[in-house]
Amino acid sequence: MGCAKNSVDSERLAAQLRLNDIEIVSESQSADIAVINTCGFIDAAKQESIDAIIAQVKLKGKGRLKKVYAMGCLTERYRVDLSKEIPEVDRYFGTNDLEDILRELGGNLKRELLGERILSTPSHSAYLKISEGCDNPCSFCAIPLMRGKHASREMNSLLDEARHLVDKGVRELVVIGQDTTYYGLDTTGRRELPVLLHALADIPDVTWVRLMYAYPAHFPLEVLDVIANHPKVCKYIDIPIQHSADPVLKSMRRGISSRGLVELLDSIRERVPDIAIRTTLITGYPAEGTKEFDELLHFVEVQKFHRLGVFPYSLEEGTTAFDLGDTIPAEEKSRRVSLLMELQREISLNRNESLVGSVVEVMAEREEDGRWVGRSSHDAPEIDNEVHFGAQYPLSPGSLYPVTVEDATEYDLYGTHIA
Repeated sequence: MGCAKNSVDSERLAAQLRLNDIEIVSESQSADIAVINTCGFIDAAKQESIDAIIAQVKLKGKGRLKKVYAMGCLTERYRVDLSKEIPEVDRYFGTNDLEDILRELGGNLKRELLGERILSTPSHSAYLKISEGCDNPCSFCAIPLMRGKHASREMNSLLDEARHLVDKGVRELVVIGQDTTYYGLDTTGRRELPVLLHALADIPDVTWVRLMYAYPAHFPLEVLDVIANHPKVCKYIDIPIQHSADPVLKSMRRGISSRGLVELLDSIRERVPDIAIRTTLITGYPAEGTKEFDELLHFVEVQKFHRLGVFPYSLEEGTTAFDLGDTIPAEEKSRRVSLLMELQREISLNRNESLVGSVVEVMAEREEDGRWVGRSSHDAPEIDNEVHFGAQYPLSPGSLYPVTVEDATEYDLYGTHIA
């Protein structure tokens, strides 16, 4: 369940299970044991994880499963409560209990093979998690409560894992972490992300390196030089700003002002003129009055982000914002989300329509109904736009092809491969 960082944890667990000769099956109907890797980020994600646990417990009650285990962020945070509310789960594990899970399942941790993963993504694209935890003090976020303080992975270990993934056919490395810009600061006293990105892109047979989860405060501008100058680093950045109004940013403890955000975004576009910027926003935060929301709408209208996602504020126990309460009704939060997304749809449509008649380089991903579906370098897997196109001969997933754009909608392009 949950984010790409959780997916990497599941992939590592799956590989360790297979190394212990424990068979992985795709459906619980054909399993003896179910393991749910939960998410505890916001209310909707928590409920989805709880529903998944309950579904597996029901199968166990019918005799179709012998054991049910739960792990991950939700169980790290609410293990005691969950044990009381859903005692049918045989055991709950936290976010760093890989060895305990394997032991419970009759295996043991193969430390020399910790970089091994069974990919849940298409075979040509993989996430590379460069760190764990977060040191940022954001008032709304419970991630440090579940994942702990920031801990960078050793660079040589990351490069070894990346090379191993590439040897298995991965062509796109998607760099992730709770805050990727913090990488190296805890171990060397320097922000080492530019060095890491350059080293990853230099690996033979890598096609794309993509940067996600770049925290805006104290952003290392040297990263932009790598994005601008290395041909294998995508002209793309995911930089979650969360809000743009100063009273909200201050209450959120984001460490940056509205003016600072504008200056950063201007610097990004100046240094990398053809870059695609993705961001995420939170609306309905207690300090967001009508004025602050109008400022956010105006900010989105002016900035015209290439990609944008919006979350309604979720009150989280243990965070510094918890004492502020949840003052904005759910209906109003939903209305604000809709207004922001309606504005973004118009921006996205205008951007996509401007590409009609141009040639876009596309990474082919899969065939659907006689046509191919892929992504441009401006699109991250799972969350961004897709390109649908026809081709006169078989293509290879993970390879790049020129596509003439013939039509566009808010979130998709349509065209034909240039033979």
